[in-house]
Amino acid sequence: MPNYDYILAGGGAAGLSLAYQLTCVEGEKPSILILDLDNKRKNDRTWCFWTNAATGLEEVYYRTWKQMWFYGEGFEKKIPLGDWQYVMLRGIDFYDWMRAHFARCGGVDFVQAEVVRIEDDPLQPRVHTRDGNVYAAKWVFDSRVLPGSVQVDRKRYHLLQQHFLGWEVETEKQAFDAEALTLFDFRTPQHGVMRFMYVLPFSPQRALVEYTLFSENLLPQSEYETALKEYLASVVGVERYRVLDVEQNRIPMTDYPFPRRLGERVWAIGTLGGRVKPSSGYAFWRIWQDARQMADSLRRYGDPTHVHLSPRRYRWFDQVMLNVMYRQGHQTKRAFTALFRNNPPQRIFGFLNEANPWWEDILVLASLPLPPFLGAFLRTQILRKI
Repeated sequence: MPNYDYILAGGGAAGLSLAYQLTCVEGEKPSILILDLDNKRKNDRTWCFWTNAATGLEEVYYRTWKQMWFYGEGFEKKIPLGDWQYVMLRGIDFYDWMRAHFARCGGVDFVQAEVVRIEDDPLQPRVHTRDGNVYAAKWVFDSRVLPGSVQVDRKRYHLLQQHFLGWEVETEKQAFDAEALTLFDFRTPQHGVMRFMYVLPFSPQRALVEYTLFSENLLPQSEYETALKEYLASVVGVERYRVLDVEQNRIPMTDYPFPRRLGERVWAIGTLGGRVKPSSGYAFWRIWQDARQMADSLRRYGDPTHVHLSPRRYRWFDQVMLNVMYRQGHQTKRAFTALFRNNPPQRIFGFLNEANPWWEDILVLASLPLPPFLGAFLRTQILRKI
């Protein structure tokens, strides 16, 4: 039975980030096995985040922006981000960068296989794959979100989806402001739920345009496509364009408290470990920071338990926001307009990163329309209802 220090069930953002953090200290060479059904040889996704500091990922940045557009209810503005920047990573670049790093440092095996069972053990958990192989390790970290693996009590917790269809388009004429992303463009019919367009421009004639919804249910495929066509024609003002690539996904947005510990020596990471921000759907930066803290905890204490916990106030902030989206999706356009009209982006990004001092968070909350958020607060925090 092959034996490792660490086994990572899943080789996406969470598994690769943790493997990187465990191998980036000079002089340390743990044995690591990464198991994934996919070989990670294609560009299957993009990740974005905002930062005002060095990240260690600069080599793999695909694009960065220092300005953003916001289009809301009676308010539109091009907003400078100050010392912050918005970063885009492509999946293929991240995978290739990780492979090069592991080749340099050694000690990391990647096996393309489907994990079918993780057998817990207080000393040596074992991972079974579809092809009949069994691997053992001191610690196992699982990032796989399988159908039925997460059962959310819908009477106690919110469960919405962030779902989107994105087209990377190339236009015949100049149509995009290449210096500024569009984080929210609400100039699309809301139909009772939060809907907006998200635009990442690469040049005046090429951009990734995504139709994004925060709602309980998905749409028929044709509705995503129709919304993109109408936006490009009526708002961007282009009729002739080529679709170079397509990106589609859905991300769970829930206040369900995902358990981190799945066994004596089996831990959940990534989405399975609750690293998706419930009220925004952003995950990559939270996953990257979590991996750094877990690796540090393993070095210092011999276990992954010593990781940063955000102040408790952010949990109820997420619950309140999810409740507004769930019950009053038509109010979110107004709410986000107030948010960006009344706050500098630095305060908003700090709030979303769960890193603001408490008085900055109070200013964010005070800028939002009172009735829907007060009602959501009373329901979730006082009445304990969804």
